Amino acid sequence: MTLPLFIQYPSWIHPEIFPGVPVLGLLRWYGLMYIFAFGTAFFILKKIAKEGILNTKTYTATEDDLFSFITTGIIFLLIGARVFSALVYDTSGLYRQKPWLIFWPFDSRGKFTGLAGMSYHGGFIGGLIGMIFWCWKRKQPLFKWVDAMVTAIPLGYTFGRIGNFMNGELYGRITTKPWGVVFPDAERFSLSLGWVRDFAQKAGMTISENAALINLPRHPSQLYEAFFEGIVLWLIIYLLRNHKKWDGMLSGIYMSGYGLFRFFIEYFREPDADIGYRIAKDSGAPIYTNTSLLNFSTGQVLCFIMIVGGIILLAGTWFYEKRIKAQKR
Repeated sequence: MTLPLFIQYPSWIHPEIFPGVPVLGLLRWYGLMYIFAFGTAFFILKKIAKEGILNTKTYTATEDDLFSFITTGIIFLLIGARVFSALVYDTSGLYRQKPWLIFWPFDSRGKFTGLAGMSYHGGFIGGLIGMIFWCWKRKQPLFKWVDAMVTAIPLGYTFGRIGNFMNGELYGRITTKPWGVVFPDAERFSLSLGWVRDFAQKAGMTISENAALINLPRHPSQLYEAFFEGIVLWLIIYLLRNHKKWDGMLSGIYMSGYGLFRFFIEYFREPDADIGYRIAKDSGAPIYTNTSLLNFSTGQVLCFIMIVGGIILLAGTWFYEKRIKAQKR
């Protein structure tokens, strides 16, 4: 008997925390994960602020400053994440024709869905604009505060990807690895295809005699992202916070680090079916498996821009700091 080399997605996990329960059925794991994410980010920001990294010679940061700073960033982040998702990742053109639906939390049948569809890159842009606005309004040094924020963000981001896993969305490409997960809403493949039968057998899957379609195991790419873009990136920046040489250094490391981690994880994550590859060596390449390292998804294009932007930011803030020190001599 062949042992299964995959994990069945737990049947008890639903997008709703209390599925089928009136009123409470509106509560969703994804929304709860956002609360955990923001709460974690605020806790870490508050902790590192006590170390004095936000203080200047003439001003000491208060807890009210921290709260208003992170609240402003969150508001802009949510707006940016939703708008970017609706305008960049939606291919139906619905939101361009009816932009008021971008923040409408019900589907066409009137069912409550929340704000389904949030983009990390849109949230990054929106959150950055919010932080720039707050620092300009409060006359605070921008990169000192952004450095503090990026020290807190990644660990909170971990919860967002766990929320994606709980939703059974943004899963990866098919795999025969023993940690592959069979997600309930993933695309089924026809058993009339020889490669599908071979793949299922390699994964130790039992094929029913009368079955026409089969759901193959996928990389749990949400958890890869939660670990590398969340925990690992947070540890790197957190441990470097007391060794930074200039304001902007941690911000540049965050941009480049996130971009680099996600760029490679995208090779395991399946691109959106309606978008496919933005740049491809083979335009007809399937999205459920990786056939070439030269096929790039939307996420990889945006992450490449982040990597370059982070390097430019590192160089620019370093030269600026060097010039300021030279002028003081």
